[in-house]
This record gives sequence, structure tokens and C-alpha cells, in this order.
Amino acid sequence: MLFSRSELLAADGLGPWPILMRPDEIINLKTAVHRTCRDEKTIRNWCKEFGIGRQAKPGAPLDISAPALEMVIHGDVAALELLREGKRIHPRVKRYFDHLGICL
Repeated sequence: MLFSRSELLAADGLGPWPILMRPDEIINLKTAVHRTCRDEKTIRNWCKEFGIGRQAKPGAPLDISAPALEMVIHGDVAALELLREGKRIHPRVKRYFDHLGICL
């Protein structure tokens, strides 16, 4: 089930919390394009829409959460929100880490 952007806003009104990423979970834009067979514009739009990437400042490299990207590809916004909440060992989230071979 997909949620609208307004449904993803945090109760504090500041928008969704960022997804905290460890170095071993981060991929760059080129790798994301290769893994998804989508173009850069699509990946950038997903990063903005779903909050799965971070950029320190304009022009800086885009860091993308590999597990979060995989969740977006599969339309699993529920798992994405669990990841956003830091519930990495939840079975729905853990299966993406296992699929990607990323240790928790």
C-alpha cells in the first residue's frame, strides 16, 4: 500500500524524519541507476519524494540508502517508515538488509 506525501509527514509538522544511514548502506547515484535500471532523474525524484537520500549541500554527491531504495522499488512504504523509525530488526525491514547482504 502506498501512502501520499502528506500521510508521511511526522506529527511534529516538520516533515518525515531522515533515514539514518551507516557507511556500508550508502550507494551513490551511479550505483543506484545501475541497480534499478532507472535514469538519474527518476532516482533523484525518489530521493526527494521518499527521503531516501541525503546531500550535504547543493552540488555535493548524493548519498542514497540502498535498503530504502530497494523498499521504494518494491513499493513497500510500510518497511520504509519502519526503517525511518529506526526499527532495523523488524522482520519487514530486516529482509531488505538480508536481500542486499548488509549486516545489521
